[in-house]
Amino acid sequence: MLNRTWISESVRIIEADFNRSADTHLLPLSVPALPGLHVYFKDESSHPTGSLKHRLARSLFLYALANGWVGQGKTMVEASSGSTAVSEAYFARLLGLPFVAVMPRSTSPDKIAAIEFYGGRCHFVAQSAEVYAAAAQLARDCDGHYMDQFTYAERATDWRGNNNIAESVFAQMAHEQFPEPRYIICAAGTGGTSATFSRYVRYRRHATEIVVADPDNSVFFDYFVSGDATLTHERGSRIEGIGRPRVEASFLRAAIDVMVKVPDAGAIAAIHWLESALARRCGGSTGTILYGALPLLQRLQQRGERASVVLVLCDGGERYRHSYYEPAWLRANGIDVEPELVRIRAFLERGEAQDWPVREHAREN
Repeated sequence: MLNRTWISESVRIIEADFNRSADTHLLPLSVPALPGLHVYFKDESSHPTGSLKHRLARSLFLYALANGWVGQGKTMVEASSGSTAVSEAYFARLLGLPFVAVMPRSTSPDKIAAIEFYGGRCHFVAQSAEVYAAAAQLARDCDGHYMDQFTYAERATDWRGNNNIAESVFAQMAHEQFPEPRYIICAAGTGGTSATFSRYVRYRRHATEIVVADPDNSVFFDYFVSGDATLTHERGSRIEGIGRPRVEASFLRAAIDVMVKVPDAGAIAAIHWLESALARRCGGSTGTILYGALPLLQRLQQRGERASVVLVLCDGGERYRHSYYEPAWLRANGIDVEPELVRIRAFLERGEAQDWPVREHAREN
């Protein structure tokens, strides 16, 4: 009963933290060049730990507590490219638990600093594909608990409601001119967010299509097209937090309507354009989502449709000042954003149709 008492108190602490937090904002994006199309960003950067992954971390902790996997003093271990680990370190500190994040050495210094700020410890591996085995081994060595977001993300979140991101979006859209979005566009790291949106729209009988944008060096798009779950990639994604070198258990292919493969240059150009449009910096995952939305918006415009489209703003750009916003980093990675910026400006500022260098695939019904 001592452990049950501790679990009960831990759940109370997490629920109290949630109760202190307001919902994240739904921001309209002004695009006069696309009359009749209403574009919104679901701003997940306003969570206490600054990203969409705050929702996931809270759900993973509650899931582990409810399953009896976590006890007082147990070390929590996670495999992460950064943002999930920041949020999990926050919740581990709330509960007084040690936390270790296993991540690639290429993770941004600002994310590392944020994990350490919340009392977490970082364990580095050379390649993204090495995080899984290293995290599992660390947990075994210290008799800890491996959180394993890439397996449990899709099942830890209550997709039917409980103020999940999908329920929040539809509640905030209720008084808009087009309350049911034509598309909701997100990206996938674990696949948990796309699973939540997809399940919710089917459960609530919405016609909204769920679109997932996938960056370079990720297998999700090719898996969506082929169904081959053995696909791997030798490199990790340069867009931190999304894209994976293997097919993750929590990525639900059958639940997604459309996927768009987005080049990294386009994704990073999109956040450079967005900086002036929103007067703020966003992370690369948001750029991937925005760039992936552009061909869909263009088709809606060409067909004369009037509709709303919701995009997920995953995190702010402060943690990427040494990478996506640093010219030297862009040059070192062979990324030239100027041609894509010209393309984005022509479409979003003047309404001029473009030949977008993306691949798209719609699920067969």
